[in-house]
Amino acid sequence: MRPIVLKSPPKLFFGAMHPSLLPHHVPIAVTYRGGHPENIHHGSVAVVDAQGRLIASAGDVISPMFTRSCLKPFQALPLIAQWSNRYGLEEPDLALLCASHNGEPMHADRVAALLSRFGAGESDLACGTHAPYFFGATGQTPAPGARYTSLHHNCSGKHGGMLMLAHALGAPLAGYLDVDHPVQQQIVQSVSHFSGLPADKLIRGTDGCSAPNYAMPLEALARAFAKLTLTEPDPIYGDTPHRIAKAMSKHPEWVSGQGRNDLTLMNAGGGDWVSKVGADGVQVLASFSRGVAIAAKCSDGMLTPLMVAFVSVLEQLGWLDEGRRAALSSLTPPPLKNSAGIEVGDMRPVVTLRFGS
Repeated sequence: MRPIVLKSPPKLFFGAMHPSLLPHHVPIAVTYRGGHPENIHHGSVAVVDAQGRLIASAGDVISPMFTRSCLKPFQALPLIAQWSNRYGLEEPDLALLCASHNGEPMHADRVAALLSRFGAGESDLACGTHAPYFFGATGQTPAPGARYTSLHHNCSGKHGGMLMLAHALGAPLAGYLDVDHPVQQQIVQSVSHFSGLPADKLIRGTDGCSAPNYAMPLEALARAFAKLTLTEPDPIYGDTPHRIAKAMSKHPEWVSGQGRNDLTLMNAGGGDWVSKVGADGVQVLASFSRGVAIAAKCSDGMLTPLMVAFVSVLEQLGWLDEGRRAALSSLTPPPLKNSAGIEVGDMRPVVTLRFGS
């Protein structure tokens, strides 16, 4: 009997045959033990300006990769552009609508207050429930018997915004995550507009919070974030993109929370950086003064090597001074020690940007 050979089906990417089913990532961070490489973390980086030019890169910037929570500013845009005055949305509210928050009391309470403005409540949220990120980020332990609701879910602000948009549109609150619901139809148009990718070509998946999520090249994700830095009005969404980014940068505690990387990054930026992390190793950051954004992916989904590489990227771009290096020092892990407290290794960045398109 002849052996059966399984061939991977060809992958279509915007009408062209993609060379591989898997992204062509490169090493971005390495764990060394005794000075010898032990664990190699792969990934990719795209650096794009507000005119859409790729100015630096590493690895694969054209294969579609899921954006996860990096998508949140563009999911919030349709609501904020049309209805922020109707619902009295303030800057911290705008930041919270784009948050992957810690589930601290201030976060849960503010989401509940937003829902109450249009007669909704915790039971309307379809994001599910998990223990607040606060505990993992700060090394603390939940109190015995503590109970948490969907308000404490890191995506409850995003879901509250989707429910608010449904209310504003006169659409049912139930089913607001369905891809054919008016809320999701407006969101996919926003994602398409800022990424520059046709809506019917976006690759759709389901996020950890059950909302539709879209995969796109890192180049397109960085392009979308770079557009948030522009002060001139967008032809469709006016000044809302810039307002959202500035609100996030000014109020990172509402986007993130204690012990989280987005809070650290935006504080280090001193008002010039807006950043957003996504689950499974995605990070985006844009500089207002430069009109440039960075999008990065760690292929194994791990945050620590992603941050080690990301700080190196900021260094290679010349965005760090002594103050910012010190402010970002917590993102670099200390030397590895074994159970006896002996130092046995460390993690180092190996990502190298290639400048030019």
